[in-house]
Amino acid sequence: MAEMYIRVAEEENEEPMEIPSEDDGTVLLSTVAAQFPGACGLRYRSPVSQCMRGVRLVDGILHAPENGWGNLVYVVNYPKGTKMDEIDASSATKIKRGDQKTSDLIVLGLPWKTSEQDLKDYFSTFGEVIMVQVKRDLKTGNSKGFGFVRFTEWESQGKVMSQRHMIDGRWCDCKLPNSKQGPDEPMRSRKVFVGRCTEDMTADELRQFFMQYGEVTDVFIPKPFRAFAFVTFADDQVAASLCGEDLIIKGISVHISNAEPKHNNTRQMMERAGRFGNGSLCHLPPMSICSHRTAR
Repeated sequence: MAEMYIRVAEEENEEPMEIPSEDDGTVLLSTVAAQFPGACGLRYRSPVSQCMRGVRLVDGILHAPENGWGNLVYVVNYPKGTKMDEIDASSATKIKRGDQKTSDLIVLGLPWKTSEQDLKDYFSTFGEVIMVQVKRDLKTGNSKGFGFVRFTEWESQGKVMSQRHMIDGRWCDCKLPNSKQGPDEPMRSRKVFVGRCTEDMTADELRQFFMQYGEVTDVFIPKPFRAFAFVTFADDQVAASLCGEDLIIKGISVHISNAEPKHNNTRQMMERAGRFGNGSLCHLPPMSICSHRTAR
């Protein structure tokens, strides 16, 4: 079956994004949530009645209307009273005023050499640190590329979450762990973007390569070929540990980045996409491509 995309936008009057469907023509809610975090469904305006209609959702799967998806623009549904930017855990202002207790923050993109003491020394400049931890492989003791930090004061936590951090020569991000960001977040964070792919890389080859890091649940290569792929892991921590890496596959250096979108400027994201592949990337549908990070 030929690859099919449906057009999805946050609002009716906004430029839509193309989102891939499954082989049977359905669309996974997790696929929508990967581009629009917090999405709980889709709706569209009926060409006949001009009224908004909801798309049928069953067990996390969105089913096409009776006449198929067509060329309609589908609008994202969010839980009542919630907007996309309110779900962004990178800002402490999203935490309710009545619940200002600090939480463990996950630190993503850590260099392999960073130790607990390094983390404590760095984050102590923002306030009193209760706990720091670098997650390590149980067998080798090597860092997995991420860790955790917790502060005494909620204000310190807010400062840390509102900016990126240069730790041991590399940009890192701090956010609330997946378990505290809603039901769709774990699905979103298990997927990584693989840039600079070549046409001779098959889905099976990519699956075999990435299985050395952890269980792979899905590999998606767009058709027609667009010099990138998506790999989904069973463990979101595996995905987090690979984000920002440059890996060699079949003698080619590919760049791994988070599949999570950035919502601020769609056009900027499309322009930045060209850094990770050849000219064909200028036709990419709007989606997130993380900024190139300095290799560890």
